[in-house]
Amino acid sequence: MDKRESFAPPAVGGSCLLVIFAVLCLTVFALLSLSTVQADGRLADASVEAVSAYYRADCQAEAVLAQLRSGQVPQGVTADDDTYTYTCPISDTQSLEVRVRLEGDSWTVLRWQAVSTTQWEAEEGLDLWSGAMNGT
Repeated sequence: MDKRESFAPPAVGGSCLLVIFAVLCLTVFALLSLSTVQADGRLADASVEAVSAYYRADCQAEAVLAQLRSGQVPQGVTADDDTYTYTCPISDTQSLEVRVRLEGDSWTVLRWQAVSTTQWEAEEGLDLWSGAMNGT
């Protein structure tokens, strides 16, 4: 009565591969989320700096307008009859242009606009596909 017992090891290969795949997917998603958060943080910082720079220039323009209202013409303001024009820098590439007019005792703002200070340069040519295949 020689009974041989057969022993079958538990089948853990498939479930082990499934767990490894799940951990790998979660790790990739975590890294993608981290890079998205860092990019959003950089964008938020750049936005804060741009808005702060605009409002600094706006405060400077308001201070110049207050001097004009008090009867003083500060340096950098050009006067043409009853119209006064001046600019306040926002950044290296933008400035706030202001034009106001004195009408009797009241001041009218004609222009209060952020404009680009960089020179636009058109591209000379476009690289277009001629329709020919390479080597023919």
